[in-house]
Order: sequence, then structure tokens, then C-alpha cells
Amino acid sequence: MIEINGKTRTCGIIGNPVEHTMSPVIHNTLSQIMGINMAYVPFHVKDGQLEAAVKGAYGLNILGMNVTVPYKSDVVAQLAEIDPLAEKIGAVNTLVRTEGGYKGYNTDMTGLLRAMKSDGINIEGEEVIILGAGGVGRAVAFLCAANGADKVYLLNRSVEKADSVAAEVNKALATEHVEPMALSDYQKLLRGAENRYVVIQCTSVGLSPNVNDVVIADGDFYHYIRFGYDLIYSPRETQFMKYVTDNGGMAFNGLKMLLYQALDAFELWNGCKVSDENAQQIYQKLQKVVN
Repeated sequence: MIEINGKTRTCGIIGNPVEHTMSPVIHNTLSQIMGINMAYVPFHVKDGQLEAAVKGAYGLNILGMNVTVPYKSDVVAQLAEIDPLAEKIGAVNTLVRTEGGYKGYNTDMTGLLRAMKSDGINIEGEEVIILGAGGVGRAVAFLCAANGADKVYLLNRSVEKADSVAAEVNKALATEHVEPMALSDYQKLLRGAENRYVVIQCTSVGLSPNVNDVVIADGDFYHYIRFGYDLIYSPRETQFMKYVTDNGGMAFNGLKMLLYQALDAFELWNGCKVSDENAQQIYQKLQKVVN
């Protein structure tokens, strides 16, 4: 149990909505385990109140904040400084208090990389298929290209959106590794394919109540997946994951990404290092909470 006193530092998460967040479970448990006098709470920031929320948090001496939808891009304008990785990605999910304002980081992507490595997935030299070119898909495309993926195929229902995002990422990294494609053209990736792909599912398809939905329902597609990563973590096994495992691949959900993005933020706020043992303890707790 966290003992709140005059020296307790406060962190939190801002978003709209924010009531569903699992972040307080992670951070408050970590504070307790590690003996750090910090409390973490959710802040529901309504439309039009983002600037006031960030300024108010700084005025209240809040140590750090996480940022969730729909503010990950909009919050950039409220920062005193931004980490180069977050600037290139164009999205921030962690604010760290500095002299004169908050500095923004993107621990979503460092957390995803950390999670994938813990599952034995190394992006370097791999051919990666990303499903979805929204904000998450854009960030994941950047992450994969920046970490040595041989090729990144960015699939989206609107090929114009995929074109735009691929062009942004390629320009930011001075590369041509990200190739946009219409989702309907996925079969082109299967013709003559010798290697099996790493596929990262970055859309909201499969979330409750539509748990039986999947972006691509063609079983032949899943035959070519070696590792399938669904960034959804509830339900714990999505239909996408079932397709992957039914066709001999290994499938993972987004729970470890949730964990490691939080650990990265916690370490930034507190100047500490979370041990593998403590990380595993938090992960086991999350597995009990998530359906």
C-alpha cells in the first residue's frame, strides 16, 4: 500500500477517454515494489482542454505524465523540448518534467521494441508487414525501418494514406525501405515468397465487442507469417493471433508493449532501472487483470 505524504510525487495519464487505462496498476505497483514515493492517477482531459491540462500539471509540480488518445500528436505543441525519436515519429506518449516545461518522449515504440526482443523477435534483416497506416502504424513503420528491417510493407485500406505515411517515414530516415500497399493487394506478397514475414497488427480490428473480426481473413496469408504481433491486449487472444498459430506461426498480443512502454516512462521519471524480476512480477499481475 502506497503511503501518501507531503513528499509524494504525482504522475498520471491524460486522455479522452481515460477510465479504461491499465497504467495505474503498473505504476502504483512498481512504486510499491521499489519503495519509490510516487502515486499515479488518471486525468480525463476533455476536448479543448489539453493546453490548460499540461500547463496546470506543470504548475502543480507533477513529475511526469503519460499521454493517450487522442492527444499524442497534439501535445507536441505544448512541450518545452522533444526527444529526437519522438519528433521523427510525430507522437509523444510520455512527458518528463524539466526546467521550464515538459520534455516529450515516445516510449510506446521503445516499449514495443523491448517487448519484441523479450519474445525473441529481432527486426534487423526481417521483412515486416504492418497492417494499418494510422498513427500507430506510422510509428511502427518508423520503428521497424529505423531498426534495420530489410523491407517494411505498409498495408492500409486507403492506399493514399499508406502512400503519405510511407513517404513521411522514408524521408525522415533517408531510406526507401517502407513500401505502401493497398490492403486488398496483400496477395502480391505471397507470390514466390521464400521467407515467412513478421506481421504487426496496428488497427483496432478485433477489439470488443467485435472479437471475431480480422483485417485479412484469408488463411493462406497466415501461412506466410512466422511471428504475428497484435498490439491489442484485450482480448488476450485475438482472431488475428488464432489465425497465426493455426498456421504454424508464433503469435503475441500487446500486453508486453503496454508493460514496457510504462517501464520506460517510470525509469525516465525516477532515474532508476526496473529489474527483469520486477518487470515479470508486474506482467504476471497484468495477465490476471486483462480478460
